[in-house]
Amino acid sequence: MVDLPLKKLRQGMIVAQSVYNSSGASYLSKGMSLTSKYIEKLRQLGVGGIHVVSTTPGEGLVPPDDVLRDETRAMAVKRVYDVFQQITKKGTFDPEPLTKASSTIVNDIIERKNNLVQLTDLRAHDMYTFAHSVNVAMLSALLANLLDFPKEKISELTLGALLHDLGKTVVPTDILNKPSRLTDQEFDIIRNHPVAGSDRILSMKIPAVETIAIVARQHHEKMDGSGYPDKRAGKNIHPYGRIAAIADVYDALTSERPYKKGYAPSVAHHIMVNCSPGHFDEEYLRLFFKNVAIFPVGTVVSTSLGYGIVRKTEFGKTDRPIICIFANKDRKVLKKPLDIDFSTDDKFIVNSAINDKELLHFIQDLGFDPASLLVEK
Repeated sequence: MVDLPLKKLRQGMIVAQSVYNSSGASYLSKGMSLTSKYIEKLRQLGVGGIHVVSTTPGEGLVPPDDVLRDETRAMAVKRVYDVFQQITKKGTFDPEPLTKASSTIVNDIIERKNNLVQLTDLRAHDMYTFAHSVNVAMLSALLANLLDFPKEKISELTLGALLHDLGKTVVPTDILNKPSRLTDQEFDIIRNHPVAGSDRILSMKIPAVETIAIVARQHHEKMDGSGYPDKRAGKNIHPYGRIAAIADVYDALTSERPYKKGYAPSVAHHIMVNCSPGHFDEEYLRLFFKNVAIFPVGTVVSTSLGYGIVRKTEFGKTDRPIICIFANKDRKVLKKPLDIDFSTDDKFIVNSAINDKELLHFIQDLGFDPASLLVEK
């Protein structure tokens, strides 16, 4: 998988991530083949680049299955978008379509539990909140299911997660998308969105409304009490809040925003596990990353054995995948690539994922795209 700038896209390349337009609809779905018409439309939408499965058109590779069906994700993004539009225009909204979206997400999570979380979606900057809400709902449902929550509780949490950023309807867009550091006053406005969202949810006539509102209120609380708005700590944070906090931060870290590139899943894992002591429920966090691909299939990595491409990632071993080693440490291509299961020996170490810019140079220097090693012969 590699993020290519628009000028390097070619007909026949396979899209690795879904793309949503500014009205909340899915424009390109993961797995589709690019055409000149699609590339031109991406240019019109202002999309600067997109992840593709391989730089070689027509190679026959397809992206790995997600935990959500493409139609579920597109439907949920559209419905979250519609809710925010209704709130902005009318001050209220019909919760029934979103409740149905929540149920569909939960059903997908349960039915597709054998699929790891591999990648996030690409969306226009002004679509961030809506697609982010769906990803947080999906990741929250995934973790709740792993924790053996009853289905009705998973559905409550999922609906709450779809609505967790509802309070951002009161935050000016120029603050939400500001590319530079926020002022103290601007940050105070941002910090009010959990309360605003919770209050809005509590005004709705839906079952379990008080529990659902907890997700909006507590998704920025931290286990050490340093979060907001209520500085809750430890078990005083509801399990829904602890779960949503993990899902919210992970998706925010791995998403592209106007002011930053998205981090690779391995970098997000490092930040959340090693650089954020006291922020997350440690039991929940360990379980989460056992089921989210730290090195997704198709990731090119530097290892103690040389350079390789991730061929397979298994549950519980997401930090030590099966890797096809194709070059030595000096970047000299091996005569015969070698599959190594990095979970079998602690001496095998994955150093880091190669970022997209470096990967493009890497492909050019080698004269071939390592993704070709994933093609079934």
